[in-house]
Amino acid sequence: MTILRRLTFAALAAPLALGLAACGSDTTEGEVPEGAKVESVAPPAGTTWSNTAVVTPESGYMIGNPDAPIKLIEYGSLTCPACAAFAEEGFEALKTEYVDSGRVSFEFRSFLIHGPPDLVLTRLAECGLAEAVIPRADQVWLNIETIVPNFQAADPKTLDLPEDQRFVAYAEGAQIYDFFAKLGLNRDEARACLADTKAIERLANASQANAEKDGVDRTPTFLVNGRKVEASNWAQLEPILQRAGAR
Repeated sequence: MTILRRLTFAALAAPLALGLAACGSDTTEGEVPEGAKVESVAPPAGTTWSNTAVVTPESGYMIGNPDAPIKLIEYGSLTCPACAAFAEEGFEALKTEYVDSGRVSFEFRSFLIHGPPDLVLTRLAECGLAEAVIPRADQVWLNIETIVPNFQAADPKTLDLPEDQRFVAYAEGAQIYDFFAKLGLNRDEARACLADTKAIERLANASQANAEKDGVDRTPTFLVNGRKVEASNWAQLEPILQRAGAR
């Protein structure tokens, strides 16, 4: 059975719920060593570091100075309330005070903890330019209370359709196309991305492989310079970045 098929079966067996226990629980292990104060690094002329985006070898999306000495990774779910709270409470400060200084890079890796809803939202977020992914994810989180109920109401039988049709129909049932159209992704582009079975399979495989490699089983999980840290919100994470040298 392919990972894509397992994701679909898992979603049917355990429906999406805002209060999923694994979403928002504390992470485990890892104190980041205290580092010397890191000086700011100016971005290339005419741009900002937070507008500099690349796709990483792990299929994540990184913004910021690619040579930043402090590297922050978030394993997040686009249907996770705790991830949404981090986006609302901390992302602007992270971007303006740390990423734009050139001291910290930020990489988002989608962890498909809720199966097809996360897969559809991530695929639509990444459909197009790398620079659009994190802003789109941020908008999903800011509207999570509207988006999640729509996926709960979508007909799960659409997931029994052929692979190049199931997520197209599932997204239609979740009424998500109009939302992404407001973010610059028209309906035809969105449907084409969700019909791309190779890209869908890549996304599902990357989510599983990355999570297994880094021992991730909940969202959000943060890594600072490769260490999984005990933080699930901005109030806990900011002091860790400062300890690492971003102060």
